[in-house]
Amino acid sequence: MADGALKVLWLIHGVNLDMLGRRAPEHYGTLTLDDVCAQVTARAAGCGLSVRTFQTNHEGELIDHLHALARGDEPADAVIVNPGAWTHYSWALHDALELLACPIAEVHLSAIDEREAWRRVSVVADLAAVRVSGEGAAGYLRAVDELRGLIADD
Repeated sequence: MADGALKVLWLIHGVNLDMLGRRAPEHYGTLTLDDVCAQVTARAAGCGLSVRTFQTNHEGELIDHLHALARGDEPADAVIVNPGAWTHYSWALHDALELLACPIAEVHLSAIDEREAWRRVSVVADLAAVRVSGEGAAGYLRAVDELRGLIADD
């Protein structure tokens, strides 16, 4: 990071997360994706981080975006990712995240370890320096705080 520029935190959301606020509020809450992004951006700004966001319902687009980050096409000092259902089976996502040279936080709004058996599996867990599950939108804020502590000051 050159000349005191803000460190960049990517907030990446996968499949169906664009439907937050409409989908199963008992599991995912009532905030919209825009609400979550605004909360994360505000918390990150207080920690000296700049937030960039990305959401897609297309797995290949997510992989392409992660490849761009891994190549350095865009700066990435840390990543928060909520892959949605891809968490449970996408080894392509695992392999793309593995290419990143920055700390990763895996965040889930619902408590995936307390839900259906298939949701208890995370194929990206071994890559995450921070894992937060079941804290609703507050889990993202916790991830910001924990990642900030992992990002080395230049």
